[in-house]
Amino acid sequence: MTTETAASSHELASAAAAKIAEITGVPAHDIALVLGSGWGEAANLIGETTHRIPATELPGFHAAAVPGHVGTISSVLTGDNKRVLVLGARTHFYEGKGVRAVVHGVRTAAAAGAKTLVLTNGCGGLNPAWAPGTPVLISDHLNLTAASPLEGATFVDLTDLYSPRIRGLARLVDPTLDEGVYAQFTGPHYETPAEVRYARVVGADLVGMSTALEAIAARHAGMEVFGISLVTNLAAGISDTALNHEEVIEAGAAAGPRISALLADIVAKL
Repeated sequence: MTTETAASSHELASAAAAKIAEITGVPAHDIALVLGSGWGEAANLIGETTHRIPATELPGFHAAAVPGHVGTISSVLTGDNKRVLVLGARTHFYEGKGVRAVVHGVRTAAAAGAKTLVLTNGCGGLNPAWAPGTPVLISDHLNLTAASPLEGATFVDLTDLYSPRIRGLARLVDPTLDEGVYAQFTGPHYETPAEVRYARVVGADLVGMSTALEAIAARHAGMEVFGISLVTNLAAGISDTALNHEEVIEAGAAAGPRISALLADIVAKL
């Protein structure tokens, strides 16, 4: 990949950020929030949604390809006059659009001025004590996609990638929150029991198909990153029950009001 093409992805993000500013009249946002499966209600609790833009109206964005994702970009005004850019149009690595498309929302948020990125997802849990509906803070990740959003000689330190400061704020809201290591697989198939055993051996507590690549791009852009997962199911082999996406959506919907209120309270402390 050439430097020219790497630069063009940042130019596309800048163009999208400029379009957001034009449509909303908001010159800069403070916080960016990526809504994964189960987290869609949080935007309504954070503050007043003043603008909602179909993602396809913005340069570089695609329509949501996964049930449970809203497919819009929203500008939310919080009670303390902060602006939150809510990214409800996540592109997943398994969609085949390339890593740049996966992290385009994050780069757009950075170009729009956001200094903090909140990443959410629905995932499989490796700890039998985490029943479906359990929120878990992300302390670190394993990028098992064999890909990176960074190109060329771009060396970025990922120590403390997931902000210890914000995890501390989250525990002020709910001291019972556990934390764990999130492993991003490529998907779209669920992991096999053998792959889940492998993930556990190498240090994972959560498995899913998003988040890690976005977090790397955010660190490169200078953003402070906070990640929180919703365990929607026990991973393959942890439970005897077969996995299906409908149950993932149902678990997210059942936990939605509770976890959305939790996330809104955490965002209020940022």
